[in-house]
This record gives sequence, C-alpha cells and structure tokens, in this order.
Amino acid sequence: MIFLRHESWNNYIRYYPVTCLILLANLIMAGLVILKGGFTTNVLVELGAQLNVGIYDTQYWRYVTSIFLHGGFSHLLFNSFAILVFAPPLERLLGSVRYLALYLCTGIVGNIMSDAYFTSMRQITVSIGASGAIYGIYGAFLYIALLQRHMMDEASRKTLYSLLILGVIFSLAMANINWMAHFGGLISGFFIYGLMIRLFKRRTQA
Repeated sequence: MIFLRHESWNNYIRYYPVTCLILLANLIMAGLVILKGGFTTNVLVELGAQLNVGIYDTQYWRYVTSIFLHGGFSHLLFNSFAILVFAPPLERLLGSVRYLALYLCTGIVGNIMSDAYFTSMRQITVSIGASGAIYGIYGAFLYIALLQRHMMDEASRKTLYSLLILGVIFSLAMANINWMAHFGGLISGFFIYGLMIRLFKRRTQA
C-alpha cells in the first residue's frame, strides 16, 4: 500500500523535501493571513488569491500564490493532510524537481480553467487552495493505476478510485468548492505525468 506512511519525521523530511516545503509554505501563508486580520476575502485577495474581475484578472502571478492560500483552518488542515499522505510516493517516483513542476503546473492549470469557466459564466469568484494541485497528484496516480498497473498494488488502486469517486461527488454536491479547479488539476495531472515519463524515461517503482 503506497499511501501508508511509516517514516519517522526525520526520515519524512529527508525523503520528501519538496512536500515538506509545500506544507511549510501553506503554514507560512496561513500565518500571514492571520497577522493581516484573518481569513477574510479582502485579506486573501491582498495576499494573492485569484479574483476573476477587473485588474486582478490580469495579475497572472495570482495563479501561483493562490495555490498556497486557504480559507480557514479546516480548509488548510484537509488539504495539508492530503499532501502529507498522498504526495510522498509521487515525489519519490518523479524526483523532487519534476514533482514540484507537476504540482505547480497542475495547480496553475486548475486555476486557469476555473478562471476561464467562471468568467464565461459571468460569475465573480475568489479562488484559493491547494486542491487543484492535489488533484493533479491524483491525476498522476490515475495514470499509473490505469496505464502502469505493475507500479501500483491493488489496495492502492482501490484507495485511489474510492478517493476520486468521493472527491467528484463532494466537488459537485457541496457549496463553495471550486470543482473546475479540481477537474482541471486532475486532467492536467494525468497528461503532464504521462508527458514527463516519456520525456525523462524515468520509471521507478512507487
């Protein structure tokens, strides 16, 4: 089962340095939000949330900064847990640099697709959170589960499929969830991972 973590904290930090840096970045941004006055829309936009209206819509750096912002402690905790548990096997598989590239690219693609969709629907949205990048990780694992089956055990496949089914249901059923960012991250993760393994020819057991 590749999603079970048995490492000590010291080994976790040594084996998965980029995952640890991502978690740290999320915590630092949450700390800045609190120092600025709390998890309000104004504070989040000031610190880099994506807002698809006016001048904010052309501040493309927000596609990156919004990945590390969260709307509250439960949002931060849920996403941090997903990164802590599910990201490490992909970092070991791809290597830290390529893993970071996939994480950032899928998060950005999710934000861009979300921005384009809600703008076309004439809906003003504030986009924050690591979910697009997390679904990018799920998309990479979906590629492995479907097309590199020898690299994933049956228990891990079932866990992934269950996670994706529940994720799709909650993304569509619950309010204030950016389902388009989720789907954009998932789709881009699937294809970016497939492109990476062809470009770099790295096929290591997860």
